[in-house]
Amino acid sequence: MALLEVENIHSYYGNIHALKGVSLSVDKGEIVTLIGGNGAGKSTTLRTITGIMKPHEGHVRLEGNDLAPFKPHEIVYKGVAMVPEGRRIFARLSVAENLEMGAYTLTNKSKLNQNMERVYKLFPRLKERRSQVAGTLSGGEQQMLATGRALMADPTVLLMDEPSMGLAPVLVELIFDTIQQINKEGTTILLVEQNALMALSIAHRGYVLQTGEIVISDTAENLKQNVTVQKAYLGME
Repeated sequence: MALLEVENIHSYYGNIHALKGVSLSVDKGEIVTLIGGNGAGKSTTLRTITGIMKPHEGHVRLEGNDLAPFKPHEIVYKGVAMVPEGRRIFARLSVAENLEMGAYTLTNKSKLNQNMERVYKLFPRLKERRSQVAGTLSGGEQQMLATGRALMADPTVLLMDEPSMGLAPVLVELIFDTIQQINKEGTTILLVEQNALMALSIAHRGYVLQTGEIVISDTAENLKQNVTVQKAYLGME
């Protein structure tokens, strides 16, 4: 049984049929990436998994349990946390306060401190700036903070929506190295990313989403070799 299973999801924005029977799975310990063009439905898929959008049809299951009855904050308690597109940090709070906000599911103070230290080990720059107002951080530092905030909830599955967006190439490499490190430490990851080549270079498997439908699914290595994927998403002729 897959750790996270999305089965025949249909989601709408008003009359717009955004997801048309999307099905995917993520096994424990995997990095699975979802790639596709703008408007393909990648972020909508994540929003549906987290309960921000409720599907008209289909199911989202975590460890076999249907997440449909639960509100978004309750789904975090169940073990699903998201790093949202655009970071969405609390700009007026300090770095440490942002991280504490991510730990609202934790009741154990020692666990909170343990998770904080884990984040600071992953992102030493955040430790250096822990008292700094988050809105004054650079784009790369804000992405680190958004990732760290999600990790504070100790998720079973981490959803990441466009983590490389707007970052300089050297920071993109750092973020993807960190994603691999998070995965090696035991966190399962579903990654939405426009930089398809980078995403496929670290993922185990991938799905290609096109106008709300999964059109290709395969191992990451096979997707990199797929001529259609190369032309449409990897910039190869």
